[in-house]
Amino acid sequence: MTKDTEKIVKKTTEELLEKLQIVAPVTVREDSENTYRIDIQTEETGLLIGFHGETLNSLQLLLGVLVYKQIGEWVRLVVNVGDYRQKREETVKQMVKSAKAEVLSTRESIVLPYLTPLERRIVHMVLTDDPDVSSESEGEGEERRVVIKPKV
Repeated sequence: MTKDTEKIVKKTTEELLEKLQIVAPVTVREDSENTYRIDIQTEETGLLIGFHGETLNSLQLLLGVLVYKQIGEWVRLVVNVGDYRQKREETVKQMVKSAKAEVLSTRESIVLPYLTPLERRIVHMVLTDDPDVSSESEGEGEERRVVIKPKV
């Protein structure tokens, strides 16, 4: 993408926050995977994150649509408020570690609880080169789950 896209993402985020009457500095950077990482620093973290990150995920989806309407193509956005995404990523990695240990001890597959698409991606990336277990997503929509299976 371009620096113009980065500017549009930042401006759109700032305008949306303004409409929500939230004053917060916004930084945007494009990472090596062509993902625009939006960091919002505010005292009102709970308001933007919501229960189990639901509000944050909705904000991310809404921003994605708003940016698409302006540039005519979909770009991957990851919105982070405070350190929520980093903390959640660590939680997911711990969940994978525990599930892997259980799969190895029982030699039976484990279905993880509901995870967002971003969190499911983390699970798959963590286990991509694992010699002992594999992961795959099964189901559709809200019923989509990651299954961790022992390798034969």
